[in-house]
Amino acid sequence: MTGPARVAADNLPAAVRRPTVVIEPTTGWSAINFRELWTYRDLLRILAGRDVKLRYKQTGLGITWVILQPLVAALIFTVMFGRFARLPSDGHPYIVFAFSGIIAWNYFAAVLQRAGNSLITDARLITKVYFPRLAIPLASTFSAMIDLSVSLAVMTVLMVIYGVSPTWRLLLLPVFIILTAVTATGVSLWLSALNVRYRDFVHAMPFMLQVWMLASPVAYATSIVPEKWRVLYGLNPAVAFVEGFRWSILGSSSITPQMVMITSAVALVVFVGGAFFFRRVERGFADSV
Repeated sequence: MTGPARVAADNLPAAVRRPTVVIEPTTGWSAINFRELWTYRDLLRILAGRDVKLRYKQTGLGITWVILQPLVAALIFTVMFGRFARLPSDGHPYIVFAFSGIIAWNYFAAVLQRAGNSLITDARLITKVYFPRLAIPLASTFSAMIDLSVSLAVMTVLMVIYGVSPTWRLLLLPVFIILTAVTATGVSLWLSALNVRYRDFVHAMPFMLQVWMLASPVAYATSIVPEKWRVLYGLNPAVAFVEGFRWSILGSSSITPQMVMITSAVALVVFVGGAFFFRRVERGFADSV
């Protein structure tokens, strides 16, 4: 059974009294129990650390893959879209422009990929001991921060090489990192919960991420989207955090306050809806995995 734990005292003398933990199932639609998550914060830290270790265990290059993957993608985008297709880059060197979008997208995609199948991977843990099941997909949100930190360090090197100076807007980068994390966590809560019952989502996820990336301004600027379609385009939550990364890191982008507000509202709805849905169906995880 899953649910919040409560401690009940028995009628034995105080000298021999032992606490009894009674686990009760949740009922109906219930919100996230942040107090319980805080109680299990050490478990969350252990799960996040384990994800990082397993990802690079027995790899020859180790964390170097975090540098190579976005850098190679940025080089390809620079040649294909910057040199051949001549797409605009908001006045920045195309490789720096592309890399700033890729690191935002890679963090988002990494959370979805790791969290989407996390409940299936940790099936034995779910069926043997009680803890907040929400800690499993949340661990992916925090473990992917390591990759993001390395990518931001590479971004710094590229800015030095191409003479791009940071501005005061860099101070707002944590805001867009949080927006990315909230959006990714919200989507991953839906995917991980649905994947327990419908394993099709494991196979659909790579295709979904590929299409989603093409529909987001990762390799191109939002400025190429016609003005009359900008509001509709802003409903894609990836638009604001990708362009927000560029705005913060490079000092300018095609982002608008209206776009940020729309995307932030969508991200919040996805997160809250995903949290309630996850809590609604988690009581059956042990039987389904």
